[in-house]
Amino acid sequence: MALFEVPGWSVPDAPVATGSKKRKRPANDGDKLHTAEINMERLMSKLGDGPRKAAENKSTKKKNKKQKGKQSGPQQDAAESSTGPCAKATVSDPPSKKPKPNSPAGAPLVHKDKPSTSKAAKKNKKRSSESATEIVAVRTAPLPKASHSTNGSSRSGLTKMQAKLQDSLHGARFRWINETLYKSDSEHAHQMMRENPSVFSEYHTGFRHQVQSWPSNPVSHYVSVLSRKPSKTVIVDLGCGDAALAQALQPQGYTVLSYDLVSDGAYVTEADICSHIPLPGKEEDEGPGAAQVVDVVVCALSLMGTNWPKCIREAWRILRDGGELKIAEVASRFTNVEAFTSLICSVGFKLRSTDDSNTHFTLFEFTKAPRKSRTEKEWEQIMGRGEVLKPCEYKRR
Repeated sequence: MALFEVPGWSVPDAPVATGSKKRKRPANDGDKLHTAEINMERLMSKLGDGPRKAAENKSTKKKNKKQKGKQSGPQQDAAESSTGPCAKATVSDPPSKKPKPNSPAGAPLVHKDKPSTSKAAKKNKKRSSESATEIVAVRTAPLPKASHSTNGSSRSGLTKMQAKLQDSLHGARFRWINETLYKSDSEHAHQMMRENPSVFSEYHTGFRHQVQSWPSNPVSHYVSVLSRKPSKTVIVDLGCGDAALAQALQPQGYTVLSYDLVSDGAYVTEADICSHIPLPGKEEDEGPGAAQVVDVVVCALSLMGTNWPKCIREAWRILRDGGELKIAEVASRFTNVEAFTSLICSVGFKLRSTDDSNTHFTLFEFTKAPRKSRTEKEWEQIMGRGEVLKPCEYKRR
């Protein structure tokens, strides 16, 4: 029985190959010997030439390295001199390339370094880095101290861009403080200045910068007008800011008392002008010989709080009979000029003149007049009419 033969099963015979493949001729012993001799000669030649070729390869590598350093050296020095020391960390060797088919084997490859960016890109990158540096310098620089100069803070050590950024920051800060003072009562503003006195200097830094764009300054107008008064005239500047009026008139012999929310220790006395001014005087008209000692009260852009009518009432209290009240106010704040003058007159003043020739400001001249005594309820009604002056608001940028 054949191998794997199973009853009932039949295994077909293996197919017979019918291809036309040529059979390899058996190599004779002579050919094998010749082939072995050739292989042996090649092996011996390789073993004998190994140390010599290794030395040659080593010297070739050193030579290629020196040539490569000479070629890339000037370009790298130029890149470092143009971009500064920080460029050393970014300069790297170009990736090696495979030798071209027509180049001899083992010949050093010469790579021409291509600039990574164009001149315009490098210029823009340099400008952006300078801008970032200047922004950081402005943000980290301390706020300037209050100064009595007309041009604001000192610009020494700042570039043009830094000075422009500083002006923008001061302008935004000034607008925020300005709106806060207009939209809150004097008590809130006084408390804010006490908690952070730097707010006062920041506000007046922005104010001095804004004055430069005005066609005229009301304070300069009052300096010119009041310098024609007798030298013994007592002048009170309410909401004086940095006391420019006192600094101009006191050297001429005038007595100028300046009041604002923060004292500067020299010209300005701290006071809430809408609550109480620290000067003698009474609410009732006592006629000649009363305690009032003030000849002129100036309110130059100082009727800011929501309770500003109380400042007018305090001005009447401290003025002599026939004393003058001078008011300069932003023209855009008036909803109705007649309603404003009517409110001032109801406190106890008489209108002498109105000057609206200036595009920015309106000037008013009042004199103190006798008035009737009023109840507290009547005073509340008069003092609650502050809406005749709108707050100064700025457009959001």
